[in-house]
Amino acid sequence: MRIVYVSLVSLALVLALLAAQCPGPAQPTTAPAQPTAAPANPTPAGLSGRISVAGSTTVQPLAEKLAKAFQAQNPNVQIDIQGGGSSVGVKSAGEGTANIGTVSREVTKEELQKYADLKVFIIAQDGIAIVTHPGVPVSNLTKSQVRDIFAGKITNWKDVGGPDKPIVVVSREEGSGTRGAFEELVMGKDAVIFDKAILQASNGAVRTTVSTTPNSVGYLSFGYLDRSVKALSIEGVEATEANAASGKYPVVRPLIMLTKGEPTGVVKAWLDYILSAEGQALVSKEGYVKVK
Repeated sequence: MRIVYVSLVSLALVLALLAAQCPGPAQPTTAPAQPTAAPANPTPAGLSGRISVAGSTTVQPLAEKLAKAFQAQNPNVQIDIQGGGSSVGVKSAGEGTANIGTVSREVTKEELQKYADLKVFIIAQDGIAIVTHPGVPVSNLTKSQVRDIFAGKITNWKDVGGPDKPIVVVSREEGSGTRGAFEELVMGKDAVIFDKAILQASNGAVRTTVSTTPNSVGYLSFGYLDRSVKALSIEGVEATEANAASGKYPVVRPLIMLTKGEPTGVVKAWLDYILSAEGQALVSKEGYVKVK
């Protein structure tokens, strides 16, 4: 029995030595991290914050699209956008009640004097189309004819080559950037929109009214054009983005964002995005004329 015991001990020692000399099974290792593609328009790491925007109802839908695209890249940023009109946009930015004010017309000298620290950022150009109910058989007007229609001097379609039907005029309300630009670019200093015009508070409301009111005419931002209304040529030039960009179409105005002082932080980051190649591509996609 003693001899067997010694042999077993010896065998155990031999097996232990052999195990020490043989490599063990391969241990699992963590795969190296794969590099990720950089975003098209990188923004500061960890960008977060909240931006308040108020003003032009023309700029509002474009701003909402630009905000959505920016927030997709920066989920910790919240952008709140409201309308109210261009005058509200100037006041909101000038008084600091909103981080950004939006305007769909030129900012006046008086406004720049009142709010001396306003910073102006033109984000797009926008044409204003003269639109009629689809049943109106008129396709072209001169600027002087448009002016006389909205001033109440021309009141029947037969006077501009159409049927013997009274013209129903639809306009924006006072304080609207679209109205302000229309008055500046079409009406001039001496003509005013006559008091029998149907006034609406937004581009969308004008489009709905014109599309559902026979013999009506109004004016709309290019961004609101669709098949429910008919856009007229002016001086023989069609109301298209290409004609607006080339300067051929005569009724074009800027779309503007305003800040009180130089923008910083997340506000600056969003404005930089809007004026980047990616932001301007979205501007063009939405039917406006890019500025960069």
